[in-house]
Formats: sequence, structure tokens, C-alpha cells
Amino acid sequence: MESIKNILAVIDPTKEHQHSLDRAVSLAAKTGAKITAFLSIYDFSYEMTTMLSKEEREAMRDAVISDRQNWIVELLAEYPNCAIESQVVWHNRPFESIIKAVLEQNYDLVVKSTHQHDTLKSVIFTPTDWHLIRKCPSPVLLVKEQSWPENGHILAAVNAVSDDELHLELNDRIMKDAQFICRLANAKLSLVNAYPATPVNIAIEIPEFNPSQYTEAVKKHHQDSTYALAEKYGLSKEDCIVKEGLPEDVIPFVAKDNRTELVVIGSVGRTGLSAALIGNTAEHVIDNLDCDVLALKPDGYKSPLAD
Repeated sequence: MESIKNILAVIDPTKEHQHSLDRAVSLAAKTGAKITAFLSIYDFSYEMTTMLSKEEREAMRDAVISDRQNWIVELLAEYPNCAIESQVVWHNRPFESIIKAVLEQNYDLVVKSTHQHDTLKSVIFTPTDWHLIRKCPSPVLLVKEQSWPENGHILAAVNAVSDDELHLELNDRIMKDAQFICRLANAKLSLVNAYPATPVNIAIEIPEFNPSQYTEAVKKHHQDSTYALAEKYGLSKEDCIVKEGLPEDVIPFVAKDNRTELVVIGSVGRTGLSAALIGNTAEHVIDNLDCDVLALKPDGYKSPLAD
């Protein structure tokens, strides 16, 4: 994402104010990108109208679409200084309509607002969010209500010690896109890398095993790899945070501790049985975050919804 030319801002019909549009407009002001306000709608009462004629059913559907189009026109009037196109589609699976639009119209970025738990004040990721994280080929920016402050903090979550070619490419993608967003937001960038704790069973089964020595060796390996990645992109050791623990614990802790506005993370986009057997670390991390998230796919990723 060396540039942003075409942004798809997903409209939430349950909200009066659209934070996805706020963020899209802010990014467009700095990049010159075009914005499309995108709304996917479906009235399930439509399923109960089979006794009506085809013409009557189509008229009912068109009336709902027209009503929503008029609503979006009123919504966009709140942004008088920004030319925003709108698109309303009739689809019973919002994530599919969003991904279809991305595939057909080559959007560089999808911006969607998250929901917030009223009592806990934490971010709730919806099924549509998860489908986009797993299957959308373009970067997906999930945003909270708060805007990004000047001189804020962005966190790039990397797996610096992986030997997997896909993960290595994903690290580069994360770093490039994180630095690009940092330049736009005038923010500070840090890298975070989690390393595993010493397995307890090894210490029990092998008497001569030295847990502290093993832990230090693992820590140094992760530090050296993270420092090397940072140096590759012009960052210093002070910009790196390497902590022991599971990524789904470490990354949200570091994000909260540093008052991070945005975490940039990569997802290999596994779905189906592969995801169930292998697991998706990125999803476990995202589910524990309470800030904006930019979810990226590896270069060359092909969505399962692509023809």
C-alpha cells in the first residue's frame, strides 16, 4: 500500500454518525484518494413475499434501496468539502458484497467502523469484520470512534523469527504499510514481537536442562531478529518491544501500555478446516485489541470469493 487512491468506506445502517467515513475523509485529505460510501442492505421480510408477483417483489426491493440511497445523500451532506460517491447494493451477506466490490473495482483500502460494548467500553468485532479479515484481498482498516491524534503511536506486530516465506513477506508488507500510515498520521512507529515461554515439560523430562539459559537464548534470538528487521526499515533497537508470552496476550498489552491508536497486523487468511486445525494467531490477537486495527494479507493473496 505505497499509495491510497480508492477507498471503500462501509456504512453502518445502525449508526447515525459514520466513523468509517470520518477516517476515510481524513486519509483522503492527505492522499487525494477517491471515496465510495458503500452500503449493503437486505430486508429479510422480502423472503416472506413469495405470494407477490415478481414485479411487486422488485418494486418492494427498489423502494428499500431508494430509501437508503436518499439517507446516504443526507449523510454525505455532513462532508460538504469532500466529493464522495455512494453505492447501495441488495445482498443478504454484507461481507460478500464488500469483497465483490473490492474485486471488481480495485479498492486499495476498506474502512469499516467497529462496535463498542456499552458496559465494558471494549471493541466488539462482528462476523462481517472476521470475514473481511480472513477473505478480503485489500487491507482492512477497522476503526473506533476516536480520531488519530498528531504524534500518536502505531504498533507493527511482526513474527520476526519465522522461516516461512509467507510470513517473511508479510513482515515486509506490515513494515511498509505501517511506515506509510505513520507518515500520513505523523505518528511514531514501534515493532512488537512475542517469544514463547520455556515449556515446563522439558525441564521435567530432561534433568540437565537449564530453563533460564534456554529462555535467554530464545529471547536473544527474537531480539536479534526483531532488531535486524527494524534496521532494514531505518528503525532503532529502542523502537522494538520484545516480550515473553503468547502474541494474543503480549500485543494487546503493549498496545494498551503505549496508548496505541493503531495496530498493523498480518493475516494469512486461512479459512475452513485449515484455520480450524492450524489456528489463526492474528485473529486471537485482534480479538483482544481495544484500538484501531489494520489487517493485511500477503502479496499475491487470492480471496476465496474470487472467480
